[in-house]
Amino acid sequence: MGCLTLTDKVVKELLERSNRLGSNPKYTNYAGGNTSAKGSATDPLTGTQVEVLYVKGSGGDLGTLTEKGLATLYLDRLRGMTSVYRGLEHEDEMVGLFDFCAFGKGGAAPSIDTAMHALVEEAHVDHLHPDSIIALATSKDGRELTKKCFGGEILWVDWRRPGFELGLDISKLAKENPSAHGCVLGGHGLTTWGATSKECEERSVAAILKAEKFIADTGKADPFGKIVAARRPLDKVERIAKAAKLAPTLRGIASQDNRMIGHFEDSDVVLDFMNREKLADLAAKGTSCPDHFLRTKISPLVIDLDSDADIEKIIARAYELHTEYRAKYTAYYNKYATKESPAIRGADPLIILVPGVGMFSYGKDKQTARVAGEFYINAINVMRGAEAISTYSPISEVEKFNIEYWELEEAKLRRMPKAKPLQGRIALVTGGGSGIGKATALRLSAEGACVIIADRDLASAQGVATELGGADKAVAVAVDVTDEAQVSAAIDAGVLAFGSIDLVVNNAGLSISKPLVETTAQDWDTQHNVMARGSFLVSRESAKAMIAAHMGGDIIYISSKNSVFAGPNNVAYGSTKADQAHQVRLLAAELGAYGIRVNGVNPDGVVKGSGIFASGWGAQRAAVYGVEEEKLGEYYAQRTILKKEVLPDHIAAAVFVLCASDLPLTTGLHIPVDGGVAAAFLR
Repeated sequence: MGCLTLTDKVVKELLERSNRLGSNPKYTNYAGGNTSAKGSATDPLTGTQVEVLYVKGSGGDLGTLTEKGLATLYLDRLRGMTSVYRGLEHEDEMVGLFDFCAFGKGGAAPSIDTAMHALVEEAHVDHLHPDSIIALATSKDGRELTKKCFGGEILWVDWRRPGFELGLDISKLAKENPSAHGCVLGGHGLTTWGATSKECEERSVAAILKAEKFIADTGKADPFGKIVAARRPLDKVERIAKAAKLAPTLRGIASQDNRMIGHFEDSDVVLDFMNREKLADLAAKGTSCPDHFLRTKISPLVIDLDSDADIEKIIARAYELHTEYRAKYTAYYNKYATKESPAIRGADPLIILVPGVGMFSYGKDKQTARVAGEFYINAINVMRGAEAISTYSPISEVEKFNIEYWELEEAKLRRMPKAKPLQGRIALVTGGGSGIGKATALRLSAEGACVIIADRDLASAQGVATELGGADKAVAVAVDVTDEAQVSAAIDAGVLAFGSIDLVVNNAGLSISKPLVETTAQDWDTQHNVMARGSFLVSRESAKAMIAAHMGGDIIYISSKNSVFAGPNNVAYGSTKADQAHQVRLLAAELGAYGIRVNGVNPDGVVKGSGIFASGWGAQRAAVYGVEEEKLGEYYAQRTILKKEVLPDHIAAAVFVLCASDLPLTTGLHIPVDGGVAAAFLR
């Protein structure tokens, strides 16, 4: 940002104000709204003091805003743009002129609201999307209600798409009403201003709380109408179980055009909305605030069945409604699109409401899916407030289209980073708390996948999930893969976390090295239960989710060189690994009809970071080969053709190759990752 640092008082106060406002969901939604401050700085070119506008850049989040997220521009140049403004039908061209106003290095890309912040003369401006204010802004008689609530303190501006013209409108309003503190933007949100950062923030908060109190004091009870007994919320246990069974199918429905990640929400606000008589009418009206419908589409898909409808009936109805939804959305696009409009981005719903169960929201990644759900909750709050004091009346359908398919919104999408290879994939890794499993989880996450870390040691799994970035990137589940009920519960937990499962890595394992005559039946059963039975159970339950989603998938077995190589003191381990290897072939033949590929990786001698080797197997194998345990990895390497030690990361790389897009027609394959062991060559 040129020569400025965080010690600059204006910037410091702006960031602190932004973070306070953005961290309170009552004041604004995630990544919604923007704030600004005007100050002076030394021009790096001339050494003179110039007036500068610091404003939150495009796409940033107020709650986490830092100096890097601010756009920094010459104020006089921004205001001078009025002399070249050619009118409403040319206002989009003004955004391109922001580049010529950049001060120093300019900082973040300026947002469409930059002109409003520059043209209002007060030094500090907030633009926010509070539910209570938007309730006024979307009321049928919003102008009158705003006057009744605020008098002349907060004024009304009719709906206008964000841009240069709206900036001129608000600037004119502020000049003509010097005692006003701000304005409600019809259908949209709140803008306030002040001489100091403190005054601006206080005015924003006061307006939000005053609107909230106005609705509470004057609004009617039960704004969503009477409770519909047949759509009552199911009890928590039944609700979660039903959601887990529905989630894969619903994710598949939402992913017909673009692969989506899911989020499930069953909070009281959602369940109450679906339990009321006005559900269908209000849901059909859609959302109003641009931030809302850009994340949620203009309206949700509502499953119009009672709470006690069985899974099969809900799924059948969901497919019928999806067909209707796509036709309606396509008609909406065709009705308003012009030859200059961007191509349709997909006709699938991003919000699916299932009465009695909850809300399923979708996005390109988990954060986007979660935020879409949060935004629809904002919309529910807005509708409740508007219906309490008036009639909910969102902006028109054509205005929604003009925002949704605005070239400037399309430009935002073009600026987004290229999708990673596994974006939109949901992986389950068993034994993911350490060794090969951990390395695989790290690699899949780095390539864009959401990851479910399944491990008997929950603390280890939680540690990996935290390392990957928390719940928007990975979740931990405790599971003993030998236990059928625990496997089913782990799959359900993963499905609820991300929407389904479409990539499984059967990695959980252990090993006991003994001569045949010393191998007990318990030794045999333990190893077969964990690896052969465990892989079977995980594959079976995961395949159910994959088949329900109709999105294909990958199942990858971490088998072993020992599945094809005969060595001493290894009958139980070698046999169960051979079982796993044949499961790969059997399942590849069976599941291909569903687009599910099944492949395997045959590692050998992965000593470093290995939980198996650290738990006694390393000492046992070292004794068999007559080497020191700490040199076992070197020993294994020297007996290979390539003379290189195999590491967990090498196995993770093979898993990635198998599940990425470069081998789409490969199934039933085992990839050796053993440094080259001729006796284990596949024939």
